[in-house]
Amino acid sequence: MRRFFFPLILAALAALSLHDALAQQYPSRPIRLLVGFPPGGGPDIVARLLAPKLADALGHPVVVENRIGGTGTIAGEAVAKSPADGHTLLVGQDGLFVINPHLYKQMPIDPLKDLVPVTSLVSNGFFLAINPSVPANSFTEFIEYARRSEPPLQYGSGGNGSQHHLTMERLKARAGINMVHVPYKGGAPATTATVAGEVSAMMSGTSTAGQIRAGRLRAIAFTGPRRSRVLPDVPAIAEFYPDFVMVQWYGLFAPAGTPDTVIARLRTETNKILALPDVKEKLSNAGGVEPWITAPEEFAAQIRSEYATYGKLVKEVGAKID
Repeated sequence: MRRFFFPLILAALAALSLHDALAQQYPSRPIRLLVGFPPGGGPDIVARLLAPKLADALGHPVVVENRIGGTGTIAGEAVAKSPADGHTLLVGQDGLFVINPHLYKQMPIDPLKDLVPVTSLVSNGFFLAINPSVPANSFTEFIEYARRSEPPLQYGSGGNGSQHHLTMERLKARAGINMVHVPYKGGAPATTATVAGEVSAMMSGTSTAGQIRAGRLRAIAFTGPRRSRVLPDVPAIAEFYPDFVMVQWYGLFAPAGTPDTVIARLRTETNKILALPDVKEKLSNAGGVEPWITAPEEFAAQIRSEYATYGKLVKEVGAKID
């Protein structure tokens, strides 16, 4: 028995030593930073802002790759199936982790098990934006108008099961109003439709601030925990319904099994970058997003909480994607 037991222990110790040695040498080659959305989108902007500064901090190039499809699933799968050595990372949007598992009957990976959070990156809320022809100049006026409208108002979203969709459905339930959902193929087409008056309202990202300032849209509320710095005169819905907060976020993720020392170094360097004044300014100018620096346990708790929240919403709405 002993002759087999001791070699197993030695083999395990050798594996641990190799694991530690690889972690201490990290990184040893260029790092791939995968994004599941097209160039110019929010996750891509954040990744391309982060990459050169992370390269300077780690001493090796950081190359951004766009793997588009499956609302982030294709990029997530590519990272999850890569060697767990910290050289392939994902700038992941929250939907991959807290919405997609509830929407799709089958996924090629379990993002909550096959990917591990390195650190949170940025977070932001949505503006409740309406077409200027809607006779409402405030959140309370809009709720009353929507409550009385017959036929019901129509609202646009970036697609069935998108955060725009689920956030508006939660507002409908909380405020006791009825509106009809009109899904579009992305946030940009939904914005165009709202500006054109095809639909009356939408939950829009802060990147629509230019449309709002130009008067093509009217922002009457914000879904974050407090008012947005982009349009500080727009009240938060939480000022009316204290339990109503809906945000979107991006985080940095690695394959499950990545050494803790590698995760810790990546987290430390990334958080330093997010705290830089020029990074904050560029993030704000790129779409009004703000750095979201958290402790590891706080980020993990946020993911678990939102997984439960969106699971309930998807079930109530009946959203699904085959």
